[in-house]
Amino acid sequence: MALVQITFSPTGGTGKVADIIAEEWEGPVTRIDLSDAKTDCSKMKLGQEDVALIAVPSYGGRVPELAAKRLMQINGNRAKCVIVCVYGNRAYEDTLVELRDIVEGCGFRAVAAISAVAEHSIMHQYAAGRPDEKDTEELHGFAKKIYRKLMEDESPASAFEIPGNRPYRKAGGAGLVPKATKECVSCGLCAENCPAQAINRDSLKTADSKKCISCMRCVVKCPRSARKVNGALVSAAALAIKKACSERKEAELFC
Repeated sequence: MALVQITFSPTGGTGKVADIIAEEWEGPVTRIDLSDAKTDCSKMKLGQEDVALIAVPSYGGRVPELAAKRLMQINGNRAKCVIVCVYGNRAYEDTLVELRDIVEGCGFRAVAAISAVAEHSIMHQYAAGRPDEKDTEELHGFAKKIYRKLMEDESPASAFEIPGNRPYRKAGGAGLVPKATKECVSCGLCAENCPAQAINRDSLKTADSKKCISCMRCVVKCPRSARKVNGALVSAAALAIKKACSERKEAELFC
């Protein structure tokens, strides 16, 4: 059994959660980064004995459209998979349901699902520092339970229930598009790392609002902290979700 970790994690939070889960599973891990625009998913085909750990963030209660498009190109080839959605302590709504539909649509067999919390990628005051020690302990426990299921059941059913609705909630637009400040030295790392290829190397000041997915990867990757989103808009958005984010949410396991 080979473990393949397939992750869309522009700012690293989802990747941290996936890494914590994978720590409890034996053997080497092959990592596929869906947030790397250079990753060619169309040629990927898993072996039937492989197990995939597929993790994405929740964007407005949905799977990020770009992540969905890249996942759909992978040939699951009846490999078992564990799906994970990571959110910033507000809600993940239809993300897990949609992710399950996507992976089963391209040939995977979903055997378990996890929802987990990581620091909000834009409003960092929400879920700050997460996944933390408690999260890590819970996720390790989930991983052990799933691993036992994989080892004990030759053909685990995918009949487990997860929260969410079909049809899915309406997806929102990008909204917050980072722009360069006067600290920008035109190094081009933002354009090089943009998952959506929304930043033109010859025009780094802003991003194409039609392509930008507000993932904040360019903000995280800038070595001079020279890319920012509009502070007033961020403050308004933070206020709008303050009540929903006020109570700590915990990770959940479905299997």
